[in-house]
Amino acid sequence: MLLRNLAFAAASLTASLVAGQSQRCDNDPGGTGFCFETYFDSVYGAQYGWIFPPTGDATYKNEFIGQFAIPIAGLWAGITLGEGMNGNLLIAAWPWDGEILGSTRQATDYVQPTQYVGPTLTTLATTINSTHWKWTYRCQNCTTWTINGVAGSVDPTTESVFGWAYSTTGLVTPSNAESNMLEQHDDARLWAFNTPAAISSNYAAYITGGSTTTSTKATSTSTTKTSTTSVGPTVSATPYDYVVVGAGDAGLVVADRLTQNGKNVLLIERGGPSTWNTGGDDLAPWLTGTHLTRFDVPGLFEAMFDASDPYWWCNDISVFAGCLIGGGAAINGALYWYPPDVDFGTANGWPAGWQTPDSAYAALEARLPSTETPSPDGKQYLTQVFTVVQSLLEPQGYTQAVINSNPNFKDHVYGHPAFDFVGGQRTGPMATYFQECSVRLVQTAKARSNLTFWQWTYVTGLVRTGGTITGVRTNYTAYGGNGIVPLTAKGRVILSAGAYGSARILFASGIGPTDQINNVLANAQFGPNLPPSSQWINLPVGYYASDNPSINYDNWAPIWADPRAADAAQYKANQTGVFAGPSPKLNFWTTVTASDGSLRYMQGTARPGASSVTTVYPYNASNIFTITVYLSNGITSRGRIGIDDTMYMSVITNPWFQDPEDKTAIMTGINTLLTSVPSVPGLTLITPDNTTTMTEYVNNYPPATMDSNHWTGTSRIGTSPSTSVVDANTKVWNTTNLFVVDASIIPGQPMGNPHAMIMVVAEVAVPKILALAGGA
Repeated sequence: MLLRNLAFAAASLTASLVAGQSQRCDNDPGGTGFCFETYFDSVYGAQYGWIFPPTGDATYKNEFIGQFAIPIAGLWAGITLGEGMNGNLLIAAWPWDGEILGSTRQATDYVQPTQYVGPTLTTLATTINSTHWKWTYRCQNCTTWTINGVAGSVDPTTESVFGWAYSTTGLVTPSNAESNMLEQHDDARLWAFNTPAAISSNYAAYITGGSTTTSTKATSTSTTKTSTTSVGPTVSATPYDYVVVGAGDAGLVVADRLTQNGKNVLLIERGGPSTWNTGGDDLAPWLTGTHLTRFDVPGLFEAMFDASDPYWWCNDISVFAGCLIGGGAAINGALYWYPPDVDFGTANGWPAGWQTPDSAYAALEARLPSTETPSPDGKQYLTQVFTVVQSLLEPQGYTQAVINSNPNFKDHVYGHPAFDFVGGQRTGPMATYFQECSVRLVQTAKARSNLTFWQWTYVTGLVRTGGTITGVRTNYTAYGGNGIVPLTAKGRVILSAGAYGSARILFASGIGPTDQINNVLANAQFGPNLPPSSQWINLPVGYYASDNPSINYDNWAPIWADPRAADAAQYKANQTGVFAGPSPKLNFWTTVTASDGSLRYMQGTARPGASSVTTVYPYNASNIFTITVYLSNGITSRGRIGIDDTMYMSVITNPWFQDPEDKTAIMTGINTLLTSVPSVPGLTLITPDNTTTMTEYVNNYPPATMDSNHWTGTSRIGTSPSTSVVDANTKVWNTTNLFVVDASIIPGQPMGNPHAMIMVVAEVAVPKILALAGGA
């Protein structure tokens, strides 16, 4: 368990683009053939596309071509051309009586939007079939507007923030394009849109000759009506030996090792690119002209939590989780600790056959070694914190070490943090298991012809007959006409979607506690896809959730837009210096014995600055540092996560301090740590200060701030279906061909940040899965 913000002041201390988006050409039968820059909503399976005319084109000024492609369950959908509904031009559309109606709207508060007069909507093409409705339209006089006296606009030459709204509840008068909605939308989200990528030299050709259905051009109003075109399947469904769901820490390792063994693999990721090497292009303003995205630069990690449009977080989960290539590995602090033997011990919940996985360790280290010097020049930066905390620890018998050189030494040890950066850049499994990078060339999964990779594809559940999975259901409904990916005769599915994502898919497939499956059943879109209740598989999915909190780095967040000039110039020139690493500067471990005699390990991380300071003491903000302490291996508290009838995943029972012995242990560890403070000249504990005892500080610590997103255990491994979800081979109990390989199967908290632990789990799991009889 972590207690954040043990802040100290030391007299000598100083501190030195676009998600969900790609081009999609409308080549469906009856389609327009137009190539749209398209945003893919992975939650509902909707798509929203744009085409803008060439910059400076006087003929087609102040307009664009747009497209909605919405699942048939969506009774209306809408977009906003700005950061929120208020004060921005809105466009709403819906199918009615074989036609699609559209209108432009405005809002000055969070109430029913009203008609906005001025734009002209022209329908260019429509499609309505059993699965989707699609509307292609021209929007003239639509890139500038004035609402309530305030001007707004879209500049196609710069990145925009757009939003979508989606509803399964209809309208008061659906035959009227200006009708009010019966209820507020089911959901609405914002995203960053790479508007320049939507500028097309083909714009004029699309307008003058691109319509595939008869269109009615609006003159005085924005209402249009068109004919209907039915379409069938557009992509034949190919069966796969293995479908791996989730391209994160575990999924990328699994896909790499399966393809290395000759298996025909489909890897599905609900998000999109992260690092430049994976297709990302989200660059900080000061890195223009480079190939260094926010995900490539280690020092930009802290800015992940302070962005205006954090599109990389999953939007159907209540905690931080990465929905992009790399998953957590693309957005975490990249602290990279090789797990000690006790992490895989039977005392930590692992079944026989998982102990001392030496070959897996060797495979991971060979592919992705750790480093204590993330800057390629071999220098340590901002070392003042290390020096001060070293003075705090050595009087208590701590020994300095290269921590990953002896993973089993975790009592009274400290050292520099270990990372998995290469060349001053984030690499992780993205560049070492998935795709080659310029600084570390190895053959990886994407280089092999037997890997198929889908991004921006949302898995909504599994198709199964009893315990046998026959397909994977996705929002890519053009695939086979229904979005279902079939398996070969001996095919298998491996869920690697994370502690929350894999649980969601299991719930949506009728696997888990009855109360959670009933929540899915109540959802109009997902409920009908559940197997009959007689085939529900009752397993403790979501139970035994474990987490230890981590660090906030809000004090580093401004470097996204306003870094220190010298540091920025150095990193941009050769990827060295302060920004070649994130803010942790020292880590330590010790053991703590609770009052019941049980042993727990306590980890500490020290960094410059503080995310928040509450103190009566005066202090210099440039002279403070923070030590974060949390319990890891040996923690006994557990919680529960679950799903509601909107398919939103959240915490049901917090996993922190459920066992009072955990609180006792961390209190003992903190108090012991603080005994050395008086021996360090000029060092003062300012949070908590002298008005708050440590007991009060711990007891009043807000549970909501203890969340580290080191979630494990929600589909935990074990020896019995009454207390676990997967068996010793990671196969889901009472199924024949369904596996889970990710953080969710880890039964007990690992010793350190779980980044490396998850990859080791995947390295161990794949040989076990391949060795099982009956598989492809």
